[in-house]
Amino acid sequence: MDNIRERTEELETRILSSYAVLSKDSKGRLINEEKCPIRTDFQRDRDRIIHSKSFRRLKHKTQVFIAPEGDHYRTRLTHTLEVAQISRTLARALGLNEDLVEAIALAHDLGHTPFGHTGEKVLSELHPKGFFHNEQSLRVVDFLEHSPKRIGLNLTYEVRDGILNHSGGNRAKTLEGNVVRIADRIAYINHDIDDAMRAGIIEDSHIPKDCNEILGSSHGARINTMILDVINNSMGKDSISMSEEIDNYTRKLRKFMFERVYLNSIAKKEEDKAQYIIEQVYNYYLHNFDKLPLEHRRLYGKDIIEEDVICDYIAGMTDRYVVNLFRELFIPRAWEKF
Repeated sequence: MDNIRERTEELETRILSSYAVLSKDSKGRLINEEKCPIRTDFQRDRDRIIHSKSFRRLKHKTQVFIAPEGDHYRTRLTHTLEVAQISRTLARALGLNEDLVEAIALAHDLGHTPFGHTGEKVLSELHPKGFFHNEQSLRVVDFLEHSPKRIGLNLTYEVRDGILNHSGGNRAKTLEGNVVRIADRIAYINHDIDDAMRAGIIEDSHIPKDCNEILGSSHGARINTMILDVINNSMGKDSISMSEEIDNYTRKLRKFMFERVYLNSIAKKEEDKAQYIIEQVYNYYLHNFDKLPLEHRRLYGKDIIEEDVICDYIAGMTDRYVVNLFRELFIPRAWEKF
């Protein structure tokens, strides 16, 4: 059979930018594997991520609004898909490796906690080492996604680097990783505005007038403006960025969202409850470590750090799972006759 992967790799060498990462030039995996005859290494990484349990759990994890009633609010999964879509649009226009950006985008939030950034904040305060979702996302793909065949997903260096550096002070080593970083920002600012309007927290008239004039007055227009600006400002360069003007207005919009939505009492009215639930579950297992599921404890070797094990377990939970667990651990059941 003709080697389809090799044909794809050859196509990449002919059509991608000189700044792109070619699949055949990947720095490889932590554990060497035989190449797939059909898929490139980055396509293979993407598939492993999509088929992982941690990816499926994103559909029941908070983006901004905790336990929203409506069907149309974003979850961590729909956010991830929007980041992947924006990333691929940028990568295609700039001649970068679409498969690499898609793999990074699909995995970038696998380490997010239940209840979104509220859960991240609580675990960071409880765990002696702190907690950062980008580092946890890498831990998920490197270790926690066990299977009978291997420990972790054994992803390529470039995907792992992009996952770790999609947020925080460090930058990814590849342009593809930096595409995901900026796509993440474009996605969450705009879809959070959309969700906040749906929730009645803000209205069109509340958005700074100059932001509407420069970036656009609708969800699609703002995203389009930002994407076009990144493309125009990054084409033929060894960096990914917005122009100074669009970046300034994007920052202003982000500041507006922090003031009116992210720190808003309506958007965060359930935050104290969510924080309390995670605190109680964490402390319960800290004093009852043997009550953790055996399946989870078996992942670790002899030198177990209990706080790490507990943190991994809670971070992997969905919103509804941790709520049900709290109910099971702390709420008395109605008496039943057996």
